[in-house]
Amino acid sequence: MIRVNLRRACVAGRPWRGTLGARAVPPGETMESLLILHAAAAICAPWLTRRLGRDALLALALAPAAGFGYTLWVMAAGVPQQSSRAWAPALGMSLAFRADGLSVLMMALVTGVGALVLVYSSRYLARDDDALARFGGIMVAFAGAMLGLVIADDLLLLYVFWELTTVFSYLLIGYDPQSRASRRAAMQALIITTCGGLAMLAGFVVIGEAAGTYRISAIVADPPAIGAFALALVLAGALAKSAIFPFSSWLPAAMAAPTPVSAYLHAAAMVKAGVYLLARLGPAFGDLAAWRAPAVALGAVTMALGGWRALRETDLKRLLAYGTVSQLGFLTILFGAGTEATALAGVAMLLAHALFKAALFLVVGVVDHAAGSRDLRALSGLGRSMPWVCAVAVLAGASMAGVPPLVGFVAKEAALESLLTGDPAGILALTAVVAGSALTVAYTLRFLWGAFAAKPGLAPTRAHRVEAALFAPPALLSALGLVLAPAAGVFEAAMSGYTGAFRDPGHGTHLALWSGATVPLLLSLLIFVAGGLLFLAREPVSRLGTALYVTDSGVVFWNGLRRLDLLSIQITGITQRGSVPDYLLLTLSSMAAVGAFSLLYDPTFELVVPVVAWERPEQPILVVLIAAGAVLAVLARSYIVLALFCGLTGYGTALLFLAHGSPDLALTQFLAETLSLVVFVLVLRRLAIRPVTGRLPFGFRLVLGLVVGLVAVGAGALAINARDAAPVGALMAGAAEQAGAGNIVSALLLDIRAWDTLGESTVIVVLTLGVTSLVFLRRRSYAIERDDEEAPPRTPWLASTLPEGQRALAFEVAARLTFHTVLVLSVFLLFVGHSGVGGGFAGGIVAGLAITVRYLAGGRYELARALPVHAGVLLGVGLTLTTCTALAGLLFGGAALRMLTADVTVPLVGTLHLSTSLVFDLGVYVSVVGMVQDVLRALGAELDRQMETR
Repeated sequence: MIRVNLRRACVAGRPWRGTLGARAVPPGETMESLLILHAAAAICAPWLTRRLGRDALLALALAPAAGFGYTLWVMAAGVPQQSSRAWAPALGMSLAFRADGLSVLMMALVTGVGALVLVYSSRYLARDDDALARFGGIMVAFAGAMLGLVIADDLLLLYVFWELTTVFSYLLIGYDPQSRASRRAAMQALIITTCGGLAMLAGFVVIGEAAGTYRISAIVADPPAIGAFALALVLAGALAKSAIFPFSSWLPAAMAAPTPVSAYLHAAAMVKAGVYLLARLGPAFGDLAAWRAPAVALGAVTMALGGWRALRETDLKRLLAYGTVSQLGFLTILFGAGTEATALAGVAMLLAHALFKAALFLVVGVVDHAAGSRDLRALSGLGRSMPWVCAVAVLAGASMAGVPPLVGFVAKEAALESLLTGDPAGILALTAVVAGSALTVAYTLRFLWGAFAAKPGLAPTRAHRVEAALFAPPALLSALGLVLAPAAGVFEAAMSGYTGAFRDPGHGTHLALWSGATVPLLLSLLIFVAGGLLFLAREPVSRLGTALYVTDSGVVFWNGLRRLDLLSIQITGITQRGSVPDYLLLTLSSMAAVGAFSLLYDPTFELVVPVVAWERPEQPILVVLIAAGAVLAVLARSYIVLALFCGLTGYGTALLFLAHGSPDLALTQFLAETLSLVVFVLVLRRLAIRPVTGRLPFGFRLVLGLVVGLVAVGAGALAINARDAAPVGALMAGAAEQAGAGNIVSALLLDIRAWDTLGESTVIVVLTLGVTSLVFLRRRSYAIERDDEEAPPRTPWLASTLPEGQRALAFEVAARLTFHTVLVLSVFLLFVGHSGVGGGFAGGIVAGLAITVRYLAGGRYELARALPVHAGVLLGVGLTLTTCTALAGLLFGGAALRMLTADVTVPLVGTLHLSTSLVFDLGVYVSVVGMVQDVLRALGAELDRQMETR
């Protein structure tokens, strides 16, 4: 009978707070489930596409549709809904999500429009499109990242989702890798938004440290005192993401993406992220001049420039793109003004813009799909051949122009009313909005005329039949702009929780379909008249725009980037000369110069460190051994001898660790040194064995080495002497006991600082793959086949492929006899590592050495016999084990890396203490074995094959 007693382990003194029983899922945790659903859908996209073709996009649309259903439930249940789960408590990071009024609005747009765009894409994309699976997976992944961004209640978590949207948008914009325009547009969007995101991250850190928390709801409730520079950093990220001047160039260029991508990313989702950030932090910082002035000013410039440029475009998508830039400037003015009134108008415009602009982009896709062109100079008479599509475009365009009784009219009237403050800043902002809105009316008329009107001198454009899946999404979005307008009062009440958080109420504003003959209505009439006149005078306006044209912002961007590349190449050519000795000389000289400068800067400095010659008699013997190895290395005249003497110093260091009572470190150092020595020999056998000669005189190198050594020793002594706090080593015993470990080193690696171990394992695996891939100039495959048809010779001991003169039968026999014993020893070190000397790293190296001996004895065929598993499989399994174990705690309501333990009673054996730390260590073990195998395959077996071929 096996009896299991589950106990809750802890990490660094933090108790487990989860439960293992069934429990009801709180409403807030559904938000986390939605993110997991999107991730799962993205992973399953290739499988679904292989079986369903482009109909798989309909199945993938269920993920955002489920998110939209949850949004409707939150609206009915009331807001806010929230959840929080510890992620890295020591760093102040948590998986905190919150759905308040603003978040619910963005959730509805992200999920609702996302589902419709996927339905639209199922008939827009070709059946035989090779990138269909990639498109579906990335679209769903982007929808999940955008959903996480709008519900994140932690600044650092928001930044993670922010950068995920940047990466996924880069992949979507560069959908066609064969197109140079797609690649350039994707790169431009990536560079601009990533640079802005990095600046924003710095601002987040300043805000979080000043507030004492990174929780957004807490920061908004009690804003910290923040300097103008930190606010400027946050604004830089927000403005870059929403293509506000001077970061506007990437959005028009991104029209190289497929139309569904433009409708989703560049109308309803990604470009709204920056505006959303302004809206989210507006209640905290909107009343500050350092926030309000640049946001309103740059928004006004963007609105005017984008609208003016739209009047000159002949491509319908680019016309809408510049219109989007103009509308984003409008939103930036409203949210940047930082008052309750402008925020109310802003959320109304946010809703209206997503509906009409996504619908218009989808209409452009329908026109392009049916007529084969989106150049307004080549289209004529589509209003007669496609009357229903024309009606949808007119309805959406009227909302964009602010024509009653549509949502766009309600939002525009509220915006004009909110800016009627009478102060100079308000007058300037109002003037910019009126002028920008007139341009909006003009380019809306230009769009409708260019797409559907009959033009003199042009034959009517022939159009194919439009499928229902292409027509329904834009029709539904444009109809919502009409249906939702009468519910303006209900929308205002629903958003009162968000808008009421602003400290500056501003000019009294309400959302209404009809407010009477007021000043905003008169301004609207002025906007319609001015916009109509601009459209009627489109030819003179176009000529004026051509006359005033200086250069394209995209050209400025690429010219600047090219000059930066040239400067980088010049600097690299000066500093990187391709000489390792020169690099080493520069590094060591800099280190010696730092030490010399320290002494010259403070000549009276005295370093008083109590020095004990030795504590145990073997220590001076080991020091002599290490020094002898270093001296012999200097006198060595061949590479292999040099590697052996350097290894001698490493073995001496391992013995020093052992003498100081650190058997774990000694074992790891000894094993790592042995394996490193083997790798060195495998590489050096391809180099010419010749005397090593130095480029610099020996005396100079000797003096430089002594000075660097003294600086390193002095810096270490200074660091030890300057300590004014108690060493943390005294706390390790207690922490190890709490973690259920008898070995302090193992507890440190697997429990207390397990994040570091996970990161280091990942870095080592990536580094190994990178180095070994340089050796494989052909396709990498595990099966190492002979160039001839002969089977490898078989012997009673090994399948040796070594030449007859190089075979050693005694070595082959010893390698085969000891192989399984050493493997058992490696497994033993793995299991006892949590309580004694050993661990996954040491066990993995021992197993790797056993495999290495088999290879050295029998060659590359024996390597394949010793471990008939692909190295990539081992590396992947190892990383999967460590990562899944790290996330296991989240499944039980706790934090990442919260370990579970179990005491298993086995008859005749006793009680076994098991924990997820053992699984984590097993992942490290497997990763190390895979790393050793990959190195042996690349630097050993593959080099053997290349030498035989030559």
